Amino acid sequence: MLFKKLYVLLAFIFFLPVKKVCAQNTFALPSSNEVIYHIFLRSFYDSNGDGHGDLKGLQSKLDYLQDLGITSILLTPINSSVYYHNYFSDDFEKIDAEFGTVQDYLDLVNDIHKHGMKIYLDMETQYVTEDHLWWKDSYNNLKSKYSDYILYDDSAHTKPSTIIYNLTGLTGYDNISGRITTVNLTSKNVLDYNIKLFTHFADPNNDGKFNDGADGFRLDHAMDNLDNKPQLTNLFATFWKPLITQLKQANPKLMIVAEQANWSDYGSDYLLNAGVDRVFAFNLQKAIASFDKQRLARVIDSTFSQTPSGKQQVFFIENHDMQRFASAVNKDERKLKVAAALNLLIGQVPSIYYGQELGMFGSGGFGKFNSTDGNDIPMREAFEWYKSDSGKGMAIWYKNTGGWWDSTNLKPNDRISLEEEIIDPNSLYNFYKTLLKLRKENTVLQSGTYQTFANNNDNVFSFLRSDKNETLIVVINLSADAQPMTFDFTRTKISTASQIMSIYEIGKKTISSLSTLSLQPYEVQIWKAQ
Repeated sequence: MLFKKLYVLLAFIFFLPVKKVCAQNTFALPSSNEVIYHIFLRSFYDSNGDGHGDLKGLQSKLDYLQDLGITSILLTPINSSVYYHNYFSDDFEKIDAEFGTVQDYLDLVNDIHKHGMKIYLDMETQYVTEDHLWWKDSYNNLKSKYSDYILYDDSAHTKPSTIIYNLTGLTGYDNISGRITTVNLTSKNVLDYNIKLFTHFADPNNDGKFNDGADGFRLDHAMDNLDNKPQLTNLFATFWKPLITQLKQANPKLMIVAEQANWSDYGSDYLLNAGVDRVFAFNLQKAIASFDKQRLARVIDSTFSQTPSGKQQVFFIENHDMQRFASAVNKDERKLKVAAALNLLIGQVPSIYYGQELGMFGSGGFGKFNSTDGNDIPMREAFEWYKSDSGKGMAIWYKNTGGWWDSTNLKPNDRISLEEEIIDPNSLYNFYKTLLKLRKENTVLQSGTYQTFANNNDNVFSFLRSDKNETLIVVINLSADAQPMTFDFTRTKISTASQIMSIYEIGKKTISSLSTLSLQPYEVQIWKAQ
């Protein structure tokens, strides 16, 4: 059977009689069967042939996502904007016409819910462009009804304040330059507007049922002191928490996740003081990328210990603002599988960035292609549906527009496409699919405790996921060399193991000693204790 072939990818599965297992650092985790798929919509699937990924295109691929094992979708902003990434909006209430219509959005949400899935929207309302009504009406007009909506640096309202990094604007990948300014988040009018705006996207027809709207929101670049501006301090208390409180009063099931501005932070202040439900585990992302056992164990423990009861961390290895993990590990598929296992099996709420399951490549950053927002296009390229990297639905909206296209990571017949990987049982795609199936079928991976499990090898990381019914032991070689390792079984009564399956050996074996093992380079082992 196909699943048996895919299951072999998981290195080893042991069935063990266990009475007591020695472990340290036990953390009870909130139950979650969610797996988020983070989509840069413009690059996902194009339904009408204009090159831009759109809402109907995503709707047509819901079966693909569900078959992969996804339960929730996080969309980058869909609001109207002159910029391709749709951050810095010119109208928060309008949907970008290249993505579709309001009806397209409603149809997508309805279909997502019919699939038993959820949808989260990325929201950034802290900034507006010069084309926004608030800017146009309030500029040099003290009598404007929007006079306190924009942060001005002068009393005459002729100097709109800067944004992040003290920028006054941004040049797009298409060489269109625009001015951007900061919204006055201390304004009661702005707070009231945001409450209405978020509520509208959560309940578009305003009937109080919330079945036709978003199931939650991602708060981009949320800060207590926005961009360190002295005028915008104490925002957790005066803006974010009041906003979230009002949303939760309307619909307690709404899920709010914050992108903490400090990527070295564990986000506990957001969880405690801003009222959000989840934050992104940036420190864990960096620890996974290090392939350092001690750092990984330390960061996992710190992440869990600094997460308040009832709150959650979103575990990820990629997002739209950082290089693809495949670029970080130079396309080493063994490392990609290790990262996948850590991403999906440790606990909390895992997130997969579109194309991550294929090992898509991409690295950008400030200054790579001059001063333009096109610098980040390499991390946001078209999802690779076909081995030829061309065909129906390919969302190559950036074709022939600059250096990011001249050095595109889309390469025909490079084994990085869904068409190529779906038929290869050893592919990264099928590894993800197998892990997600394992996670779905073993509730211990959704709600079990996490425990670091000691072993004697500095290159081998191991941990337990346990509940009252079962225990899984995950063992991972973080190195490019074969590694012998010994568990600390001094307080256990483990005797034999059976039904061993491995990517290196296929078949059933029985061993009488479980204390010493030998792992192949970057091998992932999973033991199931009974």
